[in-house]
Formats: sequence, structure tokens, C-alpha cells
Amino acid sequence: MRAHRLTVTITALLVSALALTSTTTAQTTPPQGNAAPTADNAVLLTVFFKHDQSRPLHELNAQLEKQGFYKAFPPAGVEVVSWYVMMGIGQVITLRLPASRLREVNRVIEDTAWGSYRTEFYPTYDYKAVGLAQHEKAAAN
Repeated sequence: MRAHRLTVTITALLVSALALTSTTTAQTTPPQGNAAPTADNAVLLTVFFKHDQSRPLHELNAQLEKQGFYKAFPPAGVEVVSWYVMMGIGQVITLRLPASRLREVNRVIEDTAWGSYRTEFYPTYDYKAVGLAQHEKAAAN
């Protein structure tokens, strides 16, 4: 039974990898669509920019300036939902964007933020309306 699950998991991963490879290997530059996020295509992307604490802040900011970070990030048409400094960590930014622009945002970060920050990404979706509806339903009973 365990071997069967492992085989199914490996097969699923290989099929996913092949599907992604066939659609992404021909791309050498990120797509530059200006599609607006809508209810059926929007994702939220929370990005952790973790400071390199081995270097002083003025060096990090100089590197960000040199690499064009603030000019390129966020890309035009990508909504900034929140942008906070988390003391001892760095910056935490949540963006709303069409799923089709995820690669573009990633490339901007790779090209302009790496070196000053280590990054973590958490794609999410908006659950607020569903959660509040569940709360209202439970409160009514």
C-alpha cells in the first residue's frame, strides 16, 4: 500500500514537471501582460524579504538602489495590499496580481532584490468573504 502511494505520488510529480517544462522552456523573458486581477484570476502573494544582517542597512539600501529595486518593484499594475517592516526579519509585502503575472514578479525580485534580501514566497487566495459567511452562519444558530 505504501509503495503504491509512493508510485502514484512520483508519477503525479513527473506529469506535473513535464507539463510545466513544455510550457516554460521556450520562455526566456517574462510575460509582460497588464491584465488586471479579477475574482477568477487573482492571487495574493506574500513575500518575505529577509535582511542580510551581516551587512549594515546603508549597504543594503545602496545595493537595492544600484540594482533598481524600487524602480522595478512592484511592477506596474500589481497591487500592493500591505507592506510592513517586521523588526528582526525584514519586510513583509502582500501583493494582489493575476496568476499569469506571477513569473514576472518573481523575475523582478530575482533581478533586483537578491543580494540584499533572502526571499520567501507564500501564494494565497482571498478567503475573507467565505470565513465571514461561515462566522455569520454559526452565530445565527
